[in-house]
Amino acid sequence: MTATDTRREPDTGARAAAIYALVAHRLAAFYDHQYWITQAQAAALCSDWLGRAQQSLPLSERKRLADLSDQLASQIRDSLSREAGLYTAHELMESLDPRHVSELGASIMDECVRLLKDSQL
Repeated sequence: MTATDTRREPDTGARAAAIYALVAHRLAAFYDHQYWITQAQAAALCSDWLGRAQQSLPLSERKRLADLSDQLASQIRDSLSREAGLYTAHELMESLDPRHVSELGASIMDECVRLLKDSQL
């Protein structure tokens, strides 16, 4: 970051929200297109999400968040039927809009926060 750059480093909540967004996108790509987002794609997507909030992280940290999202999305994918996965992916993508209230989204966000905190130990 330069002295003229107005971006700031995100707090734990913003990092957890980035993981959440990556999980939503990973599951949507998987269930809608049978495609698993790569780490590089997830790190770039993370940068886009953080940029919208005028925040930034170095590539190494974005890759760490991408790895954490991969772990959680894989656990979710492996535990759901296709029908349940389609519903979950849709619900998570919808809940990226802050006006959309979702119990499922809230539980996944809680898991993102826990995963992030556990990874910092």
